Amino acid sequence: MRTADFAIGIGGAAGQGIATPGNILAHIFARRGLHINAYNAYQSLIRGGHTFLTIRASDGPVYSMGDRLDLLIPLNQDTMDRHLKLLGPGASVLYDGESIEVGDAEKGVQVASLPMKELSQGNKLAANTVAIAAAVYKLGIEFEALENALAQIFARKGDEVVAKNVEIASNGYQYAAENFKPFSFKAPRGEKPLAVWTGNEATAMGGIAAGVKFYAAYPMSPATGVLMYMAKHARELGIMVRQVEDEIGVMNMIIGAAHTGVRAMTATSGGGLALMTEAIGMSGMFETPIVCVNVQRGGPATGLPTKTEQGDLWMMLGAGQGDFPRLIVAPSDHIDMFRTMPELFNLTDKYQCPGLVLSELIIGEGTVSVDPAEIDFDVDIERGETIFPNGDSENPYGGYGDSTYLRYRNTSSGISPRAVPGVPGHLFVASTDEHDEDGTLISDVDTDPKKRRMMVEKRARKMMNVLADIAAPTLEGPEDAEVTLVGWGSTRGVILEAMEQLAEGGITANQLHIKWLVPFHAEAVTEILEGSKKVIIVELNYSGQFARYLRSETGFTADGFVRKYDGEPFMPHHIAEAVKEQLTGKESLSVPVHEISV
Repeated sequence: MRTADFAIGIGGAAGQGIATPGNILAHIFARRGLHINAYNAYQSLIRGGHTFLTIRASDGPVYSMGDRLDLLIPLNQDTMDRHLKLLGPGASVLYDGESIEVGDAEKGVQVASLPMKELSQGNKLAANTVAIAAAVYKLGIEFEALENALAQIFARKGDEVVAKNVEIASNGYQYAAENFKPFSFKAPRGEKPLAVWTGNEATAMGGIAAGVKFYAAYPMSPATGVLMYMAKHARELGIMVRQVEDEIGVMNMIIGAAHTGVRAMTATSGGGLALMTEAIGMSGMFETPIVCVNVQRGGPATGLPTKTEQGDLWMMLGAGQGDFPRLIVAPSDHIDMFRTMPELFNLTDKYQCPGLVLSELIIGEGTVSVDPAEIDFDVDIERGETIFPNGDSENPYGGYGDSTYLRYRNTSSGISPRAVPGVPGHLFVASTDEHDEDGTLISDVDTDPKKRRMMVEKRARKMMNVLADIAAPTLEGPEDAEVTLVGWGSTRGVILEAMEQLAEGGITANQLHIKWLVPFHAEAVTEILEGSKKVIIVELNYSGQFARYLRSETGFTADGFVRKYDGEPFMPHHIAEAVKEQLTGKESLSVPVHEISV
């Protein structure tokens, strides 16, 4: 339950220092125990263009950047022109009156001009510090909180830099106290201080909790944050981290490391995954467990390097030619991502197949608060039927009356005991060609149809029991709702907030959120959807990729669709308004228009 809920937008050109004030505010709000959700809409430019950071805070859970702005801080004229019209009564705009002209603000909007040159002591880069100080005053937050945040943010630059920023911030805070009205609400305090993390950091930490000892990647937006976190902590955690020349080399290194028995992973985006797909097939043929995270961005080709989308589902479904088992999961948020990584590693070890994770820019680069108590690194590690050199050197898995170790033995479960290199008495061939039970090639000189069929079916049998190991989706919200909203990946949180808006308007809605995509709980999903009054699928792509996948797995066709593919995430009102429209029967497909970040 939220008793206070407010959002601040900070905009300017790349190079004007948008990230720093965002970090300062995130630090202040989280230390007060407030829940935050921050989204940075930026372009792939070093300087210029338009960057707009929205940071929303509340004393209750927040799942998206929200629908409105209470405070706008434009650091250039372009931002003022784009976003002033979106402010409503009770909102404020803080700006440099000496370099930015204010437009026609809606009645009830407080227009607050700051003499930036004077307050920042002529330091252009410190203009955002002045604006943040004024914002902190208007939110009813004591100056000490800002002072502590500045000390932490600028600590690595030395005491002199910290002191200068505190002095400039004091100027801005005092000026605001003497000239501006505070908001009618004050930023409250939560139950206890919270921490702040990005989804990429959560992904890396989840891999660390799972016992990853080898990480390789090629830097690709928006997945680079995983590589940066791993590299930063590699030495202290005993992890080998490699930045590789391309994604083809990355996946081959990951498979090579996993083949030796260590847990290995990588993270990339759609273009990088496209280069990895043949090697992912090699993982399937080797039956070697690896984990690959795809932090989706807008495609195709280079597409939108800094924008979010859910456009890679079908590429993940078909990554690597031919038929072979794989696990595909789409966590819904940061803490879900952290908890899913160890679970996925355990499953890939058990079923000896690749595990693929669908993340998105809005998750990977989004910043949220988290209770440190929820970040539990003490997780169960299960390696399945893996034989290590320091284990039993006898061969308990010899086949068919002899002592030969059969790496790919044709078992009833499809899972064959996996010996890592170096185990005495467990020699075998690992080949990308189709092979016999001991690894002998059967696809070069003598293709054996019976053995080929046996090996395909053996690998496929591994998927028979996976559903029992993963949780089936369940409805969130009232069972007898007027409409059931179906989503996957990042849409869970924003759908929950849309449900709140619909409830305020007298419309009951619930949500069926799909996390595990392969294998798919077809029976459970079909039962729920066939019992729903009206089903609307919400996703961030043009073609309705999940709607098509749902139909292929269940035969079920939804009543309506809400799709967005402009590179920006859903806002709650996008979904709520689309549902209202579709409940009247006028439309079955809604494509919301984004406003805040255009």
